[in-house]
Amino acid sequence: MDFGLAGKRGVVVGGSRGIGKAIALELAREGVDLVISARTEDELARTAREISAATGRRVLPMPLDAKDRGRVESVIDDAARELGGLNILINSGSRPGGSPTATGRIDTIVDEDFLDDFDTKYMGALRCARAAIPHLKASGWGRIVNISGLNARTAGNMSGGARNASLVHLTRTLALQLGRDGITVNCIHPGATRTERTAVVLEARAKEAGLTPAQVEARDFGWDNPRSNSIGRMVDAAEIGYLTVFLCSEKAWAVNGEVIAADGGGSRSVYY
Repeated sequence: MDFGLAGKRGVVVGGSRGIGKAIALELAREGVDLVISARTEDELARTAREISAATGRRVLPMPLDAKDRGRVESVIDDAARELGGLNILINSGSRPGGSPTATGRIDTIVDEDFLDDFDTKYMGALRCARAAIPHLKASGWGRIVNISGLNARTAGNMSGGARNASLVHLTRTLALQLGRDGITVNCIHPGATRTERTAVVLEARAKEAGLTPAQVEARDFGWDNPRSNSIGRMVDAAEIGYLTVFLCSEKAWAVNGEVIAADGGGSRSVYY
């Protein structure tokens, strides 16, 4: 299927690793020239070289702290100038898992850390969208995809729930504001997703449980676990990339302001 993305220009915030990197790779494979942004300059440069070598597309690294409005606006403007315009913005920047002192019981929450998580993910996405929208309007064709998370639908993680749920509201609001400008805005809720961090996380859980990492993964995602997702395995970051490519494509005009859970069918809840 031709997704109509060849020659488009995009920015992937949080594109140096994890889900953001997987999204950047899949967009580049579809012919999109990219700027990828994150805080760690060396890792960002390595990822840009890797994706460019694999796809033959322009992939430019531009370091960015999403909490810095001035830097956000400078990077988005530079990206549009270097790429010759802008069609796509992917907001995938966040602190993985959130700050430990912002996610637990209410009596353990450190206000400054909670606000820092919110500032990075929600306000970061807002700042990036605000900076990108004039360029998307100028192109006459735009896509914004916000990468949120299923903590928005699951009570327990104080910071994760708040920032992810608020990102859903931002998504729907921008979709209503921008649809008639030829810009769609959608949101993806990844569940547990295999990235570069997964091996480290499984190793830590295995050590705590006295098991091997493979046993921990089978315990949490195996077919014989009734609490596992319906496909019986962890979703891979590349699969989030495939979904993002579709939402960015010419084939997805009918989908606007929506939230799609991408966790392999992990919930028994019905949303309608």
